[in-house]
Amino acid sequence: MTAFERYAIWCEKVDDPEIKAELAAIKGNESEIKERFYDDLRFGTAGLRGVIGAGSARMNIYTVGKATQGFARYLAENFKNPSVAISFDSRHKSYEFSRLAAGIFAANGVKVYLYETLQPTPVLSFTVRELKCSGGVMITASHNPSVYNGYKAYDETGCQLSVEASEKVLSYIEQVDPFSGLKTGGTDITMLGEPMVEKFLDRVYANSVHPGICKGSGLHVVYTPLNGTGKVPVLKLFERLGVSSTLVASQSEPNGDFPTCPYPNPEFREALEEGLKVVAEKKADILIATDPDADRLGTAVPDKNGGYTLITGNEMGCLMFDYLFSQRIAAGTMPKDPVAVKTIVTTTMADAIGAYYGVEIRNVFTGFKYICGVASEMEARGESDRFLMGFEESYGYTIGSHVRDKDAVVSTMFVCEMAAFYKKQGKDLLDRLAELYAQYGCYRSLQKAFVFEGVSGMDTMAAIMKRLREAPPKEAGGEKIVGMTDYLTGVETDFRTGKTKPTNMEPSDVLSFLFEDDTRVIVRPSGTEPKLKTYFLLKKPTFPQADEATQRYEKDFAALINP
Repeated sequence: MTAFERYAIWCEKVDDPEIKAELAAIKGNESEIKERFYDDLRFGTAGLRGVIGAGSARMNIYTVGKATQGFARYLAENFKNPSVAISFDSRHKSYEFSRLAAGIFAANGVKVYLYETLQPTPVLSFTVRELKCSGGVMITASHNPSVYNGYKAYDETGCQLSVEASEKVLSYIEQVDPFSGLKTGGTDITMLGEPMVEKFLDRVYANSVHPGICKGSGLHVVYTPLNGTGKVPVLKLFERLGVSSTLVASQSEPNGDFPTCPYPNPEFREALEEGLKVVAEKKADILIATDPDADRLGTAVPDKNGGYTLITGNEMGCLMFDYLFSQRIAAGTMPKDPVAVKTIVTTTMADAIGAYYGVEIRNVFTGFKYICGVASEMEARGESDRFLMGFEESYGYTIGSHVRDKDAVVSTMFVCEMAAFYKKQGKDLLDRLAELYAQYGCYRSLQKAFVFEGVSGMDTMAAIMKRLREAPPKEAGGEKIVGMTDYLTGVETDFRTGKTKPTNMEPSDVLSFLFEDDTRVIVRPSGTEPKLKTYFLLKKPTFPQADEATQRYEKDFAALINP
């Protein structure tokens, strides 16, 4: 079916006034019709994510309704007494989408637990586990710009759906007519509120290594929820910790427009500028920012030159590894055969820290469904206590077993605890980071994303991956490529010997190139955005050498991807 045929069907069948008016406004605009109707919004392991608006490739009541009807069928067919927990963030249409989904699930015989007010992603994951639900839905587009919204789907463990489950749900979704195939108006809905959030905070606080260390430490934190869901739970957490805090007023209240940070991603300095002003004014120790659904966390610390240093996701993960491992050992609470998890695109410095403390570091594909999948497998074997934490370079961390997704609330607690711990020693997080680099070496990690928007974007990315796979480059960055791992075919090849071995991982469209200097460059299409991402993982004797090498690799791979 062509985009224009889909558009004609929507014009005929849509009865929502807002969407009907939007369809009328694009009449005759071929490029706009193609962008909105080139395909259906695809449901994958990350659920749905797209621009809000009219169209089969947009987030609206029809695409959300269609996805929910398919997910409801999946739950009804796979669980005796199916149930689902639903939460939502501060984005436009999040409240409406959550209520629509609740009515559809209930009408299909699925018991619904629905939050009265917006709550973070980790609270939703915790709720699925706490209430032993069959699944969960979080209405959010995480850190994307305000024009986006999304629909994260969770399994009975509180983890995002597996590839197998999401493919089954997708097969059901594809059979749904969004205009006549929805059962709506169900009323078996139980509303959730503060008591469940307090249970969540109890479990967060139970992961503290040094309970009470923040009290009397003099630690002063500036916090911004970036107009999202983090304000209430994080401020409650600060009270429990005894942390002195100042809220960034301009970003404190839920606001889907994100007026002071159009791209509400705590990875980027632009999103933290309002907070940095408050840090300077209050002379605070640290800035903590959580993204709109409070699953990612970013930090900035005053440096010795009167400025502020943003701690990267890789660096914060390594600080957490080092603190958690060392202090569990010191406290005598380290389990036998401990395990921590990171992704293949995350700094290899984390592997070195694990080796030093005797912690097994498992490497998995990008995405917290893989990190938390390890935790779920261990839980199924009765080994939950062995799982310490997991993190990925994109500012996502989880500690303990109370959730099965990124959790910026427990991460906030750990940042505060670490900061107080080192403050009592006359140091800050930057000082400890410098000590880690002195101990383990000069690691550099860089991500470069190439954007391919529109109808042809996915085809372009697929063609690039095919070319790199079938005709891999022989060198880049002035170094020879000595090996390639193709995770789609599951084969790791050593170009020096011609020998191959299996990856023993499920297929995924990812390529990893190994260079003569032990640098790794990894290329993969994003699972949630129209981007081809490249990751450069290096270790050199000095940081100037690492930075210079990174620039060489980045330049050459840019030419390889866009020749």
